[in-house]
Amino acid sequence: MFHVDLLPFNSPRMYRFLQIEKLDQLAKLSSLSGLSALDAKSFVSHAPDAHWVLVEEGTIAGRYSLWWKNVPPYPGHTLGLIGHYAVQDEEAAQRLLDHACQQLAEQGCTMAVVPIDGNTWRRYRLLSERGSEPTFFLEPDNPDEWCDQFRAQGFTTLAHYSSAVNLDLTQQDPRLERVAKRLEGLGVKVRSLNLQQFSSELEKIYRLCLVSFRQNFLYTPISFTEFAAQYSQVLPHLQPELVLMAEQEDRLVGFLFAIPDLLQAKRGEKINTVIIKTVAVLPDRQYAGVGNFLVAQCQAIAHQRGYRRTIHALMHDANNSRNLSRHYAQTIRGYTLFTKPLNP
Repeated sequence: MFHVDLLPFNSPRMYRFLQIEKLDQLAKLSSLSGLSALDAKSFVSHAPDAHWVLVEEGTIAGRYSLWWKNVPPYPGHTLGLIGHYAVQDEEAAQRLLDHACQQLAEQGCTMAVVPIDGNTWRRYRLLSERGSEPTFFLEPDNPDEWCDQFRAQGFTTLAHYSSAVNLDLTQQDPRLERVAKRLEGLGVKVRSLNLQQFSSELEKIYRLCLVSFRQNFLYTPISFTEFAAQYSQVLPHLQPELVLMAEQEDRLVGFLFAIPDLLQAKRGEKINTVIIKTVAVLPDRQYAGVGNFLVAQCQAIAHQRGYRRTIHALMHDANNSRNLSRHYAQTIRGYTLFTKPLNP
């Protein structure tokens, strides 16, 4: 049986909310038209504290998930997260977001954050400034009207992110000569990912990322199992020369993950772009500049392999990665994470 919420709407359209608590309930939604239901894999692995579907006369008009139990701390507030968001029109968005905020307030949350699928390791943020560049591989996308839907319901910007493109891979930052000499003195060496030892390489990367990202905005840790599953999805597309490991003896102190823009091929274009997706460095003063050095190395390797551009992807505007990117690249895209205070 479904848990059903029947809410009085000032509308001729007849809506009802179904709470999905089990996989067999999720499977029953396949008989409905409209939007697609949440996939079973995400329902299980993302483990939302609640998942709701908005139904209108046999049609899925919207869906969303909530998290309030294992959420990041935030000064002065108890956060509730809204993710797996999808709606078919503006009216459905109004009903859905009102319902989501009411549910979170009933759980004691004082601030909603949207969209975020449980944590920042997964899909989060909305593409809010599209620009003229086509979507690139691993970039989140969404209908442009979703941002207006959030704003119409009183949501405002909590954080902003950017992607930027570098059109000249021969650029060199003269400051990196000093960085290279200092790293050489520390015994830090850079190598490519070893695909023959992919599992052990991932364990090193996982441990580094847990430490490197600990101070990131809205950070919460994830299990190695989920981390490995995310990287395993892109394993068939990896070019190990573009995944760089900075080591001091046997200790991983820096990591860069880059991958070709496979969406170019789907559009019938030659792949001439590399996406720099992740840069992680141990937070120790002696490793200052490692991130810049890895980006420069990656861009040089990409140039040698015949690529013409790099995209520095999905950078928080306040992070060091954004400052790093400004030396090389021009902004092409913007993304927004939204928030709204909740009434108890």
